[in-house]
Amino acid sequence: MEKDVAAFEKNKYQEIRVRISEFQGNDVIDMRIWTQPPQGDEKVPTGKGININVKLFPKLKEAVDKLEKALAESNML
Repeated sequence: MEKDVAAFEKNKYQEIRVRISEFQGNDVIDMRIWTQPPQGDEKVPTGKGININVKLFPKLKEAVDKLEKALAESNML
C-alpha cells in the first residue's frame, strides 16, 4: 500500500512528502525529500528522509508535540 498523506515545499526545487507505504513486509511512515532532476518533469525521491514502522507513530507524535511546545516557548512559532 502506498498513500500520500501530505506534502509541503522545502524550497524552489524540493518538497517534503509524508506517505504511508510498505517496506520489507512492514507498514511504514516515510518522510522524504523529493527533488526536481535537471532533465526531468516530475520530482523523484532522494535518500534524505526517514522511514519508521507505523507502530512507532505514537512516539513520533509525542516528539513532534514536544518540539512544538519548545518552539512556542522560544517564540520561534
